[in-house]
Amino acid sequence: MLLTTGQAAEELGCAITTFRRLVNAGVLPGLSRRGVRVMTPLWVVQALQERPHAPVRHLDAKELGVLRVDVARRVDDSDRQWIGYASGLGPEDLLRSLKGWWRCDAASVAAGGVLPVTLSGYVVAVLTGLDTWEKGEGGRHAFPDAVLAGYVTDLATPVKHLTAPQQADRDVADLLLGTRLTSHSGGAIAYVATGNRSAN
Repeated sequence: MLLTTGQAAEELGCAITTFRRLVNAGVLPGLSRRGVRVMTPLWVVQALQERPHAPVRHLDAKELGVLRVDVARRVDDSDRQWIGYASGLGPEDLLRSLKGWWRCDAASVAAGGVLPVTLSGYVVAVLTGLDTWEKGEGGRHAFPDAVLAGYVTDLATPVKHLTAPQQADRDVADLLLGTRLTSHSGGAIAYVATGNRSAN
């Protein structure tokens, strides 16, 4: 059974624009087109509904920064060609598109030790190596030593690519990728409590 974008969004309980981001980012398998309509298999929508919530309580931090991105778009920037997320970007372009410049409390992001990247509420990439940062204009920061610990190219299964050189970073990416992580913010970076009271 195939669902229209509106039907799929209704099943998930989200806005059509929220579901379209997943479609346009290329993280949903089995899509077909009927004229201008994009049709999504019911099993894909059901798989998205069943994705677990991110087990952030297992992380060694009391609070976690969350980078909320849109679908990748080209930018005229000396540091990067893209900003945002798309499954078709290679690891190098993806890392450059995600590691800055964002308005944030850089020290708080660094203290969390890991920066999940969410698209429409799903973790699609994970950054580590956040100990150092650069400050730009307007309260924006970049993390020049950030490591792309992993990313997904399919949210339904999900298909994970663990890319960090350190096993600990690959493990945390494996834990978080493809999960649901709700966060609320007026900007790109949100902060969520992990519920881990034993964290330093």
